[in-house]
Amino acid sequence: MAQVYLSLGSNIDRAQHIRAALDALAAQFGELQVSRVFESEAVGFQGDNFYNLVVGLRTDLPVGRLAFQLRGIEDANGRLRAGPKFSARTLDIDILVYNDLTGIVDGVRLPRREITKNAFVLQPLAELAPDAVHPVENKTYHQLWSEYDQASQKLWPVEFIWP
Repeated sequence: MAQVYLSLGSNIDRAQHIRAALDALAAQFGELQVSRVFESEAVGFQGDNFYNLVVGLRTDLPVGRLAFQLRGIEDANGRLRAGPKFSARTLDIDILVYNDLTGIVDGVRLPRREITKNAFVLQPLAELAPDAVHPVENKTYHQLWSEYDQASQKLWPVEFIWP
């Protein structure tokens, strides 16, 4: 089974959509590892603040099939795909890493570039899997977070209870 880490984010009915996504992921994949939920300002556009977190799971699904399943969860939560790339959304689920795969796999770039670019991805990933090693950077997520310019993006933990 592959170890997978996903990034989840929402800035429309945030708590509702994050809970629905976690419920759907648990129903499809069983036990989940779940980071704290963080609130952050929108990056790349003006909009409401996001809730973001990272989820770890294990699956036998190949990357393409997993991506298809995740799109289904997004769609079930009212995700609209028309419009600009950086915009408000009910739910965004991205595959960050799938084992140690690198490159384009089934149309998915692995590892996801946002890991090292966005605090709202890196901090919860470093919290959830501090000793796991980024397959390209060859550094632990804890090390990447400690080297990250943490003042560059505002982000704070929020109280969030699931289930």
